[in-house]
Amino acid sequence: MNVLVTGGAGFIGSHIVDALVQQGHKVTVVDNLSTGSAQNLNPRGRFYEMSICDPQLSEVFKEEKPEVVNHQAAQMVIQRSLQDPIFDAEQNILGSLNLILNCIRFGVKKIIYASSGGAVYGEPQYLPVDERHPVNPIAQYGVSKHTVEHYLHLYSVQSGLDYVVLRYSNVYGPRQNPEGEAGVVAIFARHMLRGQSPTIFGSGDKTRDYIYVADVASANLLAMQSDAKGIYNIGTGVETSDRKMFDTLAELLGYQDAPHYDQIRKGEIYRICLDYSKALREMGWQPQVSLREGLSQTIGYYKAQF
Repeated sequence: MNVLVTGGAGFIGSHIVDALVQQGHKVTVVDNLSTGSAQNLNPRGRFYEMSICDPQLSEVFKEEKPEVVNHQAAQMVIQRSLQDPIFDAEQNILGSLNLILNCIRFGVKKIIYASSGGAVYGEPQYLPVDERHPVNPIAQYGVSKHTVEHYLHLYSVQSGLDYVVLRYSNVYGPRQNPEGEAGVVAIFARHMLRGQSPTIFGSGDKTRDYIYVADVASANLLAMQSDAKGIYNIGTGVETSDRKMFDTLAELLGYQDAPHYDQIRKGEIYRICLDYSKALREMGWQPQVSLREGLSQTIGYYKAQF
């Protein structure tokens, strides 16, 4: 199959590209390298250094004729969305709309969209959160990611565009960028490996649902290959507190110092974990990699980097 992957030089996108290539698919990558890295690119894919906001994106569709689009590119930092909501909307909403319109114009059969199960729901009314949970984001990032879901539904009705929305929990693993504010595992690991004290925002009991990147890549391939349509949570259904994550990484790395604590940041939910039973039922997907196994593999990668 001929697949175009946006953000294919990024953390999650590059793992999806590798999995697609391994299965024998033809892959085209569109990435402006603002957060992705050329080092992540699979040499067997064709690469266009370009933003999804670029009007010339249509030339890529015209040249490559993708059958499926896998849309991973995004502004993904919650704090940046609070500070610069216009940039967040330009990248996540207008860029995605540019992509969707090209999908329709050039007859793409299906689009897979990476949404955020950690941001669109807002503070959970119950746990684990399923796809029927109310959507009440408390950060601009969650609003922008959810808005695209509405556009996908609209163009499915109006133009027959087939789509799958994957609402990820907190993804971690090799290639995650520890710079900036996204990616607790990457940030904690980098600080510990450098002998620095990681910062926990809040008292340490704030929870996240951590999913290993290889499991996310497998969900994307199943979404493409199955008859699935609509919205699916991709997570483990397990809450892990910030303090437990710190303690587990410290144990695996032999880190002895205590964390630094700071005030919880605006726009962050306090607890979350996702019910993935719909993905299991309709796509046959479920997480395969345990947290400890995933952290061990991730640590090996960061040790080589630092």
